Amino acid sequence: MKPVAIFRYARSEGPAYFASYLERQAIPWKLFPLDEGRAVPKDVRRFSGLAFMGGPMSVNDALPWIKPLLELVREAVRQDVPALGHCFGGQLMSKALGGEVTSAQVKEIGWGQVEVADNNVAREWFGSLTAFESFHWHGETFSIPPGATRVLGNAHCANQAFATGKHLGMQCHVEMTAELIRDWCRGGANEIRAAAASPGVQVPAKIEKNLAARVTALHKIADRIYDRWSEGLSKA
Repeated sequence: MKPVAIFRYARSEGPAYFASYLERQAIPWKLFPLDEGRAVPKDVRRFSGLAFMGGPMSVNDALPWIKPLLELVREAVRQDVPALGHCFGGQLMSKALGGEVTSAQVKEIGWGQVEVADNNVAREWFGSLTAFESFHWHGETFSIPPGATRVLGNAHCANQAFATGKHLGMQCHVEMTAELIRDWCRGGANEIRAAAASPGVQVPAKIEKNLAARVTALHKIADRIYDRWSEGLSKA
């Protein structure tokens, strides 16, 4: 089986639980740390799937690797190679497919409920699930690209995820681990203080309350999403 290509843009935002899931399922994966100068591959046929992680930058920034990544997403859709986006990765997928990425009306940092949309595409991905608690850390948001379907949303961010065929782009973070959340709370303490007035921003003490149980519940949701996504991976 060809590996899943995982794209990282910041050392602090690696594949985390997603990598653990792949290893548990014996699905090979290869990390492309663009933050270390790794080049963006051009041939999507080398991979069974593509996964795009989060990052503190904007897809609208003039970074040298954004344009080739956008084209890689488009080629994945053309070649029917499943693409999966987490937060910045979801924004990247939206822009590649004709959507827009803009500042969010409400910054979200911490835990928050998301609702599953009432449509057939959402049910294909989430079954009978109607809502769940996810983790959030974003100040921008994406529009639903043409031809895709909104499958998740919440009170602060209408577009929490979209799906089109084998491809899923998420604004929320389902890949989190307890260690990663604690690291982000420490590294992002100034950002949290600066955005304290936002109704979508929580203080670290609230974020880390009942952390083990919340992460365990989040991993069950991630398993559901990753199970559905990995069904589309080529086994050849």
